[in-house]
Amino acid sequence: MWERFSYYGMRAILSLYMLKALLFSIAFTSTIYGYYTGLVYLTPLIGGYVADRYWGNRKSIIIGAILMALGQFSLATSSYFYNPSLSNTVSHSYLFNNQEIFFLIGLFLLIMGNGFFKPNISSMVGSLYEKNDKKRDSAFTIFYMGINLGALLSPLVIGGIGDTGNPADFIYGFLAAGVGMILGLLVFIFSKDKYLVSPSGKKLGIFSDDRNQFNQKEIVLDQRGNLKTDINTFIDKPLTLIEKQRIGVIFILSFFVIFFWTAFEQAGVSLTFFAQQNVDRILTFCHWTIPASWFQSINPMAILIFAPLFATLWPLLNQRKLEPSIPSKMAIGLLLLSLGFLILTIPAGMIDQGFTAVSPLWLIAIYVMFTFGELCISPIGLSMVSKLSPVRFISFMMGVWFLSAAASNIMAGLLSALYPDPNTHITPHLFGFAITGFHDFFMIFVLMSAISAFILILIRKKLVKMMHGIV
Repeated sequence: MWERFSYYGMRAILSLYMLKALLFSIAFTSTIYGYYTGLVYLTPLIGGYVADRYWGNRKSIIIGAILMALGQFSLATSSYFYNPSLSNTVSHSYLFNNQEIFFLIGLFLLIMGNGFFKPNISSMVGSLYEKNDKKRDSAFTIFYMGINLGALLSPLVIGGIGDTGNPADFIYGFLAAGVGMILGLLVFIFSKDKYLVSPSGKKLGIFSDDRNQFNQKEIVLDQRGNLKTDINTFIDKPLTLIEKQRIGVIFILSFFVIFFWTAFEQAGVSLTFFAQQNVDRILTFCHWTIPASWFQSINPMAILIFAPLFATLWPLLNQRKLEPSIPSKMAIGLLLLSLGFLILTIPAGMIDQGFTAVSPLWLIAIYVMFTFGELCISPIGLSMVSKLSPVRFISFMMGVWFLSAAASNIMAGLLSALYPDPNTHITPHLFGFAITGFHDFFMIFVLMSAISAFILILIRKKLVKMMHGIV
């Protein structure tokens, strides 16, 4: 919860900080945001591999948390160097002054820290349960609630003290994010020995202990038929055909999830721009303006409300033999996301027709719809990876799963650069088609999500067959 408080709080004000304090253009801000969040989800591939082969989960999580805390404090240092005398300029590239140097150092530390933290905290949740425990999907949904409690609080707290309209106040937002990361680290250090244990009571996440558990589970013989207990022999053992097909399912579904997260991650860029510029955020009865970053709390709030319903729904459908397969759940998630963006095209079209602002209820409605789609994709995907992955590669395969988020975040930033910028008269194009307004821009995500969903529906039975009984 505290780690997500740190990350999502920083994310809530990141694009606004680049626009208002670093004075970057919308296109340059979108590009940086996309590459940063993409790399955040790329480095878990490295962190998962290092944990599986050398460090174990616990050490990787602690090192990752330290690096992320340092990253937040580096962003706060960047904010300290804000120069209000440059407020009338707009930059389309880096100037590499002190403010930007500490900004880039902060992003680098966050990228590396997240790489060690994210795949290992997720894979350890799966380790708490037996391989075929039916409670695992619901458990990951509850885990997801903890994540989103942090994501709910952080835009309200960090956005409230950092996104005040005064660019100099961003420093307080980044400092709060750093403190949140330190709190998360302390919670982990002082509670890990009590709670991170297997169903049989063995400690999880310590590389030497994991090695002993692997050796007890697998009997490996050398060429002379003698028993071998070398962990490296176990890890390097060739994959079976069933294991290869199950891993193939992870890769295939990871590919489709790219299109989901590309659209969903517009929350941090184009939807934040839309909230900042085109949503009526003024509460007339108290003469107060809602910070644009606060709208990013709608999604985690909806998750906290509806996640228990989804956690109850899947086992209930399973008892009645009506539970959709994992590929079907993900296709449903894509369709719900597409429907959310289709709703968004209505207020977008109103802005195109000359409206100066639309009701914030539109954003609330579409964020709730996004949440329904997310609950069919993200916790289900985490659970799927923990079930389909060979135990010796689980953290690495969790990194592969997050690799889809890396690609999608980069795509999200690049597509957000097509957002209609009121400060420029250049009409953006995508595949030769002109993006003439907000309606056209958001239709990109309607079509992308819907097409992906229908293709996934067509191949779902083949994927279920390749899973060999894992549901």
